[in-house]
Amino acid sequence: MDQRTLPWLFEKSVNKYASNALLWEKRDGNYRSTHYADVRHEVYRFAAGLLDLGIKKGDRVALLSEGRNAWVIAELAVLYLGAICVPLSVKLEERTELRFRIEHSGCRMVLTSSLQLPKILTIRQLLPGIETIVVIDRSDPVNQLGLISWQQVMDRGDAYLTAHPGSVQSGWRELSESDPATISYTSGTTADPKGIILTHRNYTANVDQCARALDIHPTYRSLLILPWDHSFTHTAGIYLIMASGASMASVEPGRTPSETLRNIPVNIREIKPSFLFSVPALARNFRKNIENGVRQQGKLLQRVFDAGLRIAYTYNGEGHNRGKGWRKILKPLLAVFDAVLFRKIREGFGGQMEFFIGGGAFLDMDLQRFFYAIGIPMLQGYGLTEAAPVISCNVPNKKHKLGSSGHIVPDLEVQIWDDNRMPSPTGSRGQIVVRGENVMAGYWRNPKATQEALVDGWLMTGDLGYLDSEEFLYVLGRVKSLLIGSDGEKFSPEGIEEALVAHSPYIEQVMLYNNQSPYTAALLVPSKAALASRLSEQNPSADGSMALRSAIDLLQREIDAYREGGRFHGMFPTRWLPSTFAVLDEGFTEQNQLLNATLKMVRTRIAERYRERLVSLFTPQGKRPDSIENLEALRRLLSG
Repeated sequence: MDQRTLPWLFEKSVNKYASNALLWEKRDGNYRSTHYADVRHEVYRFAAGLLDLGIKKGDRVALLSEGRNAWVIAELAVLYLGAICVPLSVKLEERTELRFRIEHSGCRMVLTSSLQLPKILTIRQLLPGIETIVVIDRSDPVNQLGLISWQQVMDRGDAYLTAHPGSVQSGWRELSESDPATISYTSGTTADPKGIILTHRNYTANVDQCARALDIHPTYRSLLILPWDHSFTHTAGIYLIMASGASMASVEPGRTPSETLRNIPVNIREIKPSFLFSVPALARNFRKNIENGVRQQGKLLQRVFDAGLRIAYTYNGEGHNRGKGWRKILKPLLAVFDAVLFRKIREGFGGQMEFFIGGGAFLDMDLQRFFYAIGIPMLQGYGLTEAAPVISCNVPNKKHKLGSSGHIVPDLEVQIWDDNRMPSPTGSRGQIVVRGENVMAGYWRNPKATQEALVDGWLMTGDLGYLDSEEFLYVLGRVKSLLIGSDGEKFSPEGIEEALVAHSPYIEQVMLYNNQSPYTAALLVPSKAALASRLSEQNPSADGSMALRSAIDLLQREIDAYREGGRFHGMFPTRWLPSTFAVLDEGFTEQNQLLNATLKMVRTRIAERYRERLVSLFTPQGKRPDSIENLEALRRLLSG
């Protein structure tokens, strides 16, 4: 019987696709490929080097690095030995977040890039369990005690394989599919982060589920633009690509995170990917850049572009009904717009892009329509690290419905449970629960959390949602982030928050709040540049006080657009729209710990930090949009 472990998955692909390129990395100004067979050779060498350094089955090894060839080779080497990889985000703060994860998992070794090495050295004395630090992008010898370079590990591996031929090959064959492969930590938005134990079978099951839902051809190539420790990239990127005989490229790392981000559009044009994995924040940036490029070409092209979008939106419908019925008469006209305009836009993505897969449960419908219109469908999926992670997905040219999170992947049971943990009928809202071979083994050293999350084999996702009559899944938000009215009624805020940010150029971030209160309030971070520009256009001679009140009126109108008479009326129940808002002069960021590593709001921290402002919003004076607090916050924002 097949072992169904990750080394087994890789070996199977190497035997089938030995001469295919697996990895692409930019070196000396050009992308260069490494074939499947060559990657395997490097994995054996590195695994043997780790063996020589004393790593054995069950040991935990931390991996902290930007995406690169060595990332894949190093993790596979760890897994070949039956050791457990602990992939870590490069965005973690070292003294608290990074230290906790390394200490809690009990790692013996850290594999790190040169850029991340200073973080490890800063906390090294606080981590007595760490015996060795390997710098995975250093070829020159490292003489510092306890540090070793990539090449030094490889050299040790070569010597070990000469003395013990076949040791690595025999080792991976002894693995069990129930053995832990990784410990991936949650973002820790409410308490200490939990270490999610994913077994080899959790991964291979989810890869198989994804492969059966989504056709990835051996000729496909993708640039992995999301962090490689991210569960979505980890499974649907690295291992799905590996199982399919396709290839993956890493983003050219910059000297700073912002420089790396600037490399992404350049690398996309160089790699010419067949598809990309994305998240809403990146998708919005892509759209913004496209629209800015069109705007700079003049008003005539802008009008042509807008007309083309309108035609495409109508023809595409919600995806599943694309070109059906009377819509088919628009096909020739859409072909003209595609030939003269949309095809040129696609050239900015390398000219070979077929689709995006969106990893966020909340991908704005308008964003999906936009990319579908220009000929690169951005299809939404849903998942959870505890499910390895993919639970559902929309599939290009098959089953997809814009606005949904798609169909459930094969061989996975999904139910919607009510508050009494009973299955709800089709269309009814409740907590999404899943059961299948991709569901985690539990949380590392946390039996209480494991017991709460796994109920009779069902994973309690903590997400609210429903299945429609065509079995498309709709995810409505986290159960714990629900707005709770004074009468006990509940509503998920994410959809409203996403819409306010997506449709208003003046609102950069917003968090809704209602904890059994008489009405909903909002903490609102305005867009400084957009507000200042609009105020200057409206009345350049306005004094400071008048300008501030105009800005308040502008923000209020953006919210009122969802009320009766507004252009978005009916999109959301009126009672859950914010009746008032507090203007904040500081955004939610990773640095102030109000966003987690996946750029999601940490609601409990935000509510705690702005507790006094929230209390004020439920007083007669504080409820006024032009309150003293709001005017002062705007003054600081616009003058800062």
